[in-house]
Amino acid sequence: MSTLSQNNINSRPIGFFDSGVGGLSVYSKFRKALPNENTLYFGDLAHLPYGNKSFDELVGYARNILNFYKNLEVKAVVIACNTSSAQAYEIVKNEYDFKIYPIIQSCAKVISEMKLSKIGVFATLATVKSLAYTREIQKFNSKISVMEIACPDWVEIVEGGLLGSKISFKSVKKHLDEMMQFNPDKIILGCTHYPYLLGDLTKFYPKDKFIDPSGIFVDFIKSDLDLNKNDIIGYEKFFVSADAEKFVNNGKIFYEVKNLPEIINLG
Repeated sequence: MSTLSQNNINSRPIGFFDSGVGGLSVYSKFRKALPNENTLYFGDLAHLPYGNKSFDELVGYARNILNFYKNLEVKAVVIACNTSSAQAYEIVKNEYDFKIYPIIQSCAKVISEMKLSKIGVFATLATVKSLAYTREIQKFNSKISVMEIACPDWVEIVEGGLLGSKISFKSVKKHLDEMMQFNPDKIILGCTHYPYLLGDLTKFYPKDKFIDPSGIFVDFIKSDLDLNKNDIIGYEKFFVSADAEKFVNNGKIFYEVKNLPEIINLG
């Protein structure tokens, strides 16, 4: 392959997707680490929240978004969504000719190598039902005990702008009290929306006890991906399946989206 054609492949965009704004926690770190990459982001707000959807629905959403990105000739797709990583990745991973990076599977090895004996996981109901974090961490270190607890209302607290409210504090304390019976060394925030709740969580528990997988995830992608050789700042474009203004407003905590996303109906 010629250098020119290889550069053309490397300069293709990288697609990201999540059910809403939560994946911006990953996207923001990626843009900061690799500003020369061309990037696309799809927020599937029409189907938010993913955590209470069926297996078949989640696989369908993932396929629709991956097909959309295939038509845009991406070089890779980042599943910046724990629920999709847990439920859909193993089904769709071999259906496309570009790399697909799932957040759970990509981070599990690094987390398993930490000097920890007990790890807690806060995640959506669909992720917890799959036991994906337990399976993937214990694949690399069977001595680690993992406790996964579903927090089904946390995505709606974030997307509904309820951070810092009585509703948020009550829910956070309830799930932390449940987790403390397990007494974990660290707690993984196993949904990309959940780092938004750190301000509320740290009212009751030390910040250094929480793991935000997004930084680990970006480091993994950076080490594995064929990077753009250009030294020009890469372009970015955002898409949503609904609620463009809500996406921009709620996403400001982690990333400033300067223009309204394009609304794309994928079915």
